[in-house]
Amino acid sequence: MLKRSGHRHFLFLFASVILVLAMLPSCIPHGPSAAELSAVDYTPLPSDDWEISMPAEQGLDPLLVAELYYNAAELETIYSLLVIKDGYLIAEKYFNDGAVDQKDRLASVTKSFTSALVGLALDQGYLASLDQKMLEFFPEIAGQITDPRKEEITIRQMLRMRAGYPWEETDPVLWEGLLSGYYPPLIEEFPLTADPGTKFQYSNLTSNWLGIILARTTGQSLKSYAEANLFVPLRIEAGEWGTDAEGNNNGCANLHLTPRDAAKFGLLYLDEGKYKGNQVIPADWVRESLGRYSENINASGGFPANWGLVIKDIGYGYQWWSASSGGHDFNLAWGHGGQLIALLDEFDMVIVVTSYPFFLQHDEESWKYEMANVNLLGNFIKTLPQD
Repeated sequence: MLKRSGHRHFLFLFASVILVLAMLPSCIPHGPSAAELSAVDYTPLPSDDWEISMPAEQGLDPLLVAELYYNAAELETIYSLLVIKDGYLIAEKYFNDGAVDQKDRLASVTKSFTSALVGLALDQGYLASLDQKMLEFFPEIAGQITDPRKEEITIRQMLRMRAGYPWEETDPVLWEGLLSGYYPPLIEEFPLTADPGTKFQYSNLTSNWLGIILARTTGQSLKSYAEANLFVPLRIEAGEWGTDAEGNNNGCANLHLTPRDAAKFGLLYLDEGKYKGNQVIPADWVRESLGRYSENINASGGFPANWGLVIKDIGYGYQWWSASSGGHDFNLAWGHGGQLIALLDEFDMVIVVTSYPFFLQHDEESWKYEMANVNLLGNFIKTLPQD
């Protein structure tokens, strides 16, 4: 009887497992249906500054784009999402508090603009070489240096985030220094945590010092120099560009642009420094800037942007990031909160995301929303076809 009862019990369990397995597909959440995707409207708004097209006309699956915008609508902090392909604005939509004419705070995307201005200053002879020493431009600090390694820091190392200064969010004292707005004295006051040139360490102060170097060599504010040499050629109408306590525009952050103007900057770099046939930035500078001088940053630890990222193989150039997703390589201007300008050379595509910037809020909540925006981008790139 025990054996027969055990056999019946086994059959009952087996039948139960089969029933559960049969029900699983209906329990597992699926992506949007074809009907839901067909209802997504991402048609670009009428535009005087962009040629308009649609994904299918540029060889891109409209359903992939629809799913991108379907997923974007689920995000709580995204403001805008634009897709440019083959020079055409093929998809555009604004969410939450976003608007086509809104000048968003681009946070650390600003660093990529600062890098562009370094390249222009070098091309125009304001800088002699990227191997010039940082302290050459801060004579008031040079005589106070107690760590001789700082005397060897070059502009090239600063562009690559390899000057040796630490990321400010690793120490409250460093963070307070960044917020103080008085930056030249911190060249001496803040310690190096790596020998110059040896290690990638993200440093907002280093980008601010680059901005001050540009102001001192060109004799203009960063914004004025950008207006004449970058914004006017790109037909960009910049908004506010935050300044430090001494009136210098921040090299690390706080430039405000509309999403469409941010896309123009992305298209400039995608087209090797040309905009509407005009060479605005030297092509060699664009290629150097998008190079990889640090590898596998997301595998090295110590940087919260590693948390839960879809994108992989993160590297760094001259104030530009690089990464991969689904076998596709791309470059990225990246700012806090999820401000993004992605360059996909393989597809002749630029993708722009703007979002709530979480200004001066650097905590678990802000990183969570930032990662959601970055993963929106990464997941879309992953769906793009392989050659």
